[in-house]
Amino acid sequence: MIAGSNLEKVINSGKFVVSGELGPPKGSDITQLKHHAEEMKDHVDAYNITDNQTAIVRTSSIACGSTLVQMGLEPIIQITVRDRNRICIQSDVLGAQALGIKNILCLSGDHQNFGNEPASKGVYDIDSMQLLKGLKDMRDENHFIGGDELESPSSYYLGAVANPFADPFEYRVDRLEKKVKAGASFIQTQCIFDIERFEKWMEMVRARGLHKKIAIMGGVTPIKSLGAARYMKNNVSGITIPDSLIERIKGAEKKKVEGLNVCVETIQRLQEIEGVAGVHIMAIAWEEVVPEIVERAGLYPRPKL
Repeated sequence: MIAGSNLEKVINSGKFVVSGELGPPKGSDITQLKHHAEEMKDHVDAYNITDNQTAIVRTSSIACGSTLVQMGLEPIIQITVRDRNRICIQSDVLGAQALGIKNILCLSGDHQNFGNEPASKGVYDIDSMQLLKGLKDMRDENHFIGGDELESPSSYYLGAVANPFADPFEYRVDRLEKKVKAGASFIQTQCIFDIERFEKWMEMVRARGLHKKIAIMGGVTPIKSLGAARYMKNNVSGITIPDSLIERIKGAEKKKVEGLNVCVETIQRLQEIEGVAGVHIMAIAWEEVVPEIVERAGLYPRPKL
């Protein structure tokens, strides 16, 4: 049997898990990605490698994930259904596993109209739920989506995403439950700025006992400036930023410092919420602050399992 992932081991140990995020470049030079990975080393348990995020063409998540494996680090590659049919998805997953990649995050992907190739055709041969179920069956039942048997066993840790802030709010937990049934073992959420709304979502999660069936990792993003906060509030779908937080950043003499303070405080509150298994830090274009955030949140050193 192929050795399990470090992410899975930390989650199963009951320790508060920490993951970071790396965005591949819009070119083939991944020097900076490797540099950021080294900066975060020993501060995160695994690294998300995004898959053409915001529908902008970037270096392959699998290629970048393979590079991290060679560096002795653990990637979580993202696989979207936007760009691949089921043949390509299954082929890519087998290729990723052959390269030593042990974690896969399944998601739909941002619509191609938002990216730099708006004339491209979205594939969406299967949806994210079917992706989870298909990959679970490949791993657990040893057969492809079409029914043929695999020639060798598969072993990977499956995750998905959740947005506790999208409307209609009351259906957010229904969708999470479907992903649990489809095969997800861990969930990474949308960026949390409205902690009260997130806590209400977690109350509904606990009411159904879902926190005992899946590891929920709260997503956080350090705010770099007042402009960034306002942009996310007004332009990024699915993100809720309270006016009180905007005012806090506005009134701060040092906006970046206050943004980091908010991020650390959010992580500390997440650690107190029953059912939250960890945090996913998305320091977009600000990866160098991840070690500071982890240390200030009291999550360093990371467990060695």
